[in-house]
Amino acid sequence: MRTKTIRLFRTLLLLFACTGGQAYAPAAEPLRFTNVELLPNNEITLTLSVAAGSNYRLEAATDLSAWSGLATLAAGNASSLQYTDAAAPFLNGRYYRIQQLTEPDVFTGDHLATDDGEVIIHPLFHASFVLKWKDKIIYNDPDDDSAFAATYNGLPKGNLILVSHTHSDHFSAGKIDAVRAPEAVIVAPQAVFSMLSAEQKAITVVLANGASSNLMGLTVEAVPAYNGNHPRGSGNGYVLTIGGKRLYMSGDTGNIPETRALANIDVAFLCMNQPFTMTVNEATNCVRAFRPKVLYPYHYRDQGGSTANANTFKQRLGTDPGVETRLRKWY
Repeated sequence: MRTKTIRLFRTLLLLFACTGGQAYAPAAEPLRFTNVELLPNNEITLTLSVAAGSNYRLEAATDLSAWSGLATLAAGNASSLQYTDAAAPFLNGRYYRIQQLTEPDVFTGDHLATDDGEVIIHPLFHASFVLKWKDKIIYNDPDDDSAFAATYNGLPKGNLILVSHTHSDHFSAGKIDAVRAPEAVIVAPQAVFSMLSAEQKAITVVLANGASSNLMGLTVEAVPAYNGNHPRGSGNGYVLTIGGKRLYMSGDTGNIPETRALANIDVAFLCMNQPFTMTVNEATNCVRAFRPKVLYPYHYRDQGGSTANANTFKQRLGTDPGVETRLRKWY
């Protein structure tokens, strides 16, 4: 492991040596990697000097011949940005470059390369997030928590809206109307369908556990999501297949056989809070069984308000399962 770490860090320094510390960017002012920190778990944190108010695309490559997007970042009022590359422990080398974006209405988040364009992953709050794929916007479990209403500000309207079950931290009929485009399609279990307005029902595809539908060039499969607080069949998890990549969103579930048996998951969003879903140990055991390539712990705030589960989970899982665990701002 130590040899691998040195090679990875030297690869980053090689990029610095070739560019004088300046990243690739056709920007008016130079962009610079001002610091590279190798973390104890072998992840890499990059610090970038940027222009306040601008947006940036961060890319990575392993051999300088094929670059792919890591993230689109917004500087806001800051003059520097940080990005932690959680994939670094699993790679022998990594090069980075950054480009300032000039187009309006930039959609920020992590990038997932597929055979049919990139998916951008934008966390919102608790169990809510947005995906952008080409010209499509996909909302997962939009809810109406007033404390985090601002997380929806400026986001585009949704073409596809997934709802896992009826609990208020996953489902809000009012929020669905607020975020949906006129031509939107809603996907939901029967219990959610029964709580929708007549107008919403008219645009809803009802999926039971095990059913699937092809929508907008992607596939949506409803998978079981249940535990002691969520009766089997009342809610869905979902597996989206987009450009050959499989993305799993757990809804509220336990460490159940159906989740443990999931195959070829590229990105997973997994719940972990008590007393409603999984303990950290249950979530760890579940992930070690189905081994997604990338994992986002979400829905991890406990009844007492603690959000420590995500960090505890990442430490406990470690890197030996080969799962890249990304901690993002959900609260």
